Amino acid sequence: MTFETIYTALVLIGMLWALVADKLRPGLILFTAVVFLLCGGILQPKECLEGFSNKGMITVALLYLVSEGVRKSGILEQVTYRLLPSGKATLTKTCLRFLPIISFISAFLNNTPVVVIFAPMIKNWARKVHLPDTKFLIPLSYATILGGMCTLIGTSTNIVLDGLIRDGISEGFVHGGHGLSMFELSKVGVFIALTGLFYLIMLSRYLLPDKRESESAEEEIPDNPDLVRVEAMLHTRFPGLGRTLREFDFYRHYGATVRGIRRGGTLMTGDWMNTPLTKQDTLLLDADKTFVPTWGESRVFWMINVVGAEPELSSRKKYFAIILVALMIIGATIGELPFIQQLGLKIKLDMFFFACCTAVVMAWTGMFSARKYTKLISWDVLITIACAFGISKGMINSGFADFIAGYIIDLAEQARHSSNGIYIMLAALYLITNLFTELITNNAAAALAFPLAVSISTKLGMDPTPFFVCICFAASAAFSTPIGYQTNLIVQGVGGYKFMDFVKVGLPLNVIVFLLSVFLIPLFYSVG
Repeated sequence: MTFETIYTALVLIGMLWALVADKLRPGLILFTAVVFLLCGGILQPKECLEGFSNKGMITVALLYLVSEGVRKSGILEQVTYRLLPSGKATLTKTCLRFLPIISFISAFLNNTPVVVIFAPMIKNWARKVHLPDTKFLIPLSYATILGGMCTLIGTSTNIVLDGLIRDGISEGFVHGGHGLSMFELSKVGVFIALTGLFYLIMLSRYLLPDKRESESAEEEIPDNPDLVRVEAMLHTRFPGLGRTLREFDFYRHYGATVRGIRRGGTLMTGDWMNTPLTKQDTLLLDADKTFVPTWGESRVFWMINVVGAEPELSSRKKYFAIILVALMIIGATIGELPFIQQLGLKIKLDMFFFACCTAVVMAWTGMFSARKYTKLISWDVLITIACAFGISKGMINSGFADFIAGYIIDLAEQARHSSNGIYIMLAALYLITNLFTELITNNAAAALAFPLAVSISTKLGMDPTPFFVCICFAASAAFSTPIGYQTNLIVQGVGGYKFMDFVKVGLPLNVIVFLLSVFLIPLFYSVG
């Protein structure tokens, strides 16, 4: 091992430790790793900054705005009420009606706003029909993840990897392969999604809890008739993180009284007023009717839910939102077709182009707040993505990626001549990526696994596409823990789930996705 390889390995180990220990925000931790690679001569200044101008990263930012426009149109709320049974309902019937549609929606919209909208509505509906909401909320999160695996724009992970691939091809270190088209992942992703949905619909209810310990506390009605019970999940921008409620005057800031804190699925007992607040907490509040209009659009809360209340549905612009998103998807799909590319157009009709056009139209037609558009974008996610590009390049420059790839190839036992070699390599790459996803973030996991895929395919002279597709599925398959995916954290806060609830339901689903990915990818992609 060279000095560069050892140095890069130590930087990566330190970065992973800081991410797992939650020392700083992920974006700042990855930026620190980039600076260390710069100081060690592994990266040049230009390479450090390339991620900030990558089309994949900027496309993710634009899709945040597009998703917000769809969310504010009210179309998703209308879909929810049409899906949920109005009369007597069973667990299987309800899941069969809404989980497949939610997967379909999340294939084309960012998963987080989909869960933010659906979770409180499903929770309030479940109480009215006397069904435990705990049977639906984890399946809701998992259904959005499964749907996101099927298209290029279903999750930011796929867009990030596509950006890495296209940069690698243009710079000459990715040999063969091609960027991901809109439905490239559907070949395998649809089979994974259908199998995962079948598991959730038929089996998940036996593994999920029937009732939450904190349910009675939420159902309490405030003594004052002018007040309502509200759940507010704290965002990473909440100014009171790390401080106790005795130190941070919540009522002075937001005009609501905190009646309890739910953390890790459990309503806290004892002296919870002296417990420092974390980004995984959900506060139970007594608030007046101005709280939701005032703070509902704020980025200090992930989600605000008035317990037992139905949202007012807006009919304005919902059809226009559908038309815009449909044109974006159709345009990006057609733009990738060979006959369009052969026309010699000066404009590249890709997802970046159509996302730009859609976001601008939505801004000028008032579909999201143009004055507050910067607050609609998760900047830490974008910084994480941009820095992950630099770290990925550092792994290639230092030879660290080749070093790890060599071990994977040796594990496959002369994979070039072994009929099982491709399965062993895909399995090893999948497990490494999936471990990163469960411990850190899905976007960073994809960026860290990307150079391994490049090194493996280059050393063996193989098409890298099967390995890239494997990374997409492995980086998204965060089912076993609540920390692996933001939507899992949201439903944990809403549903009051414990950590082990995710393990019970998510671990079998992780195994299902792993097996299907490893055995189906060679059937649909050339591995010669």
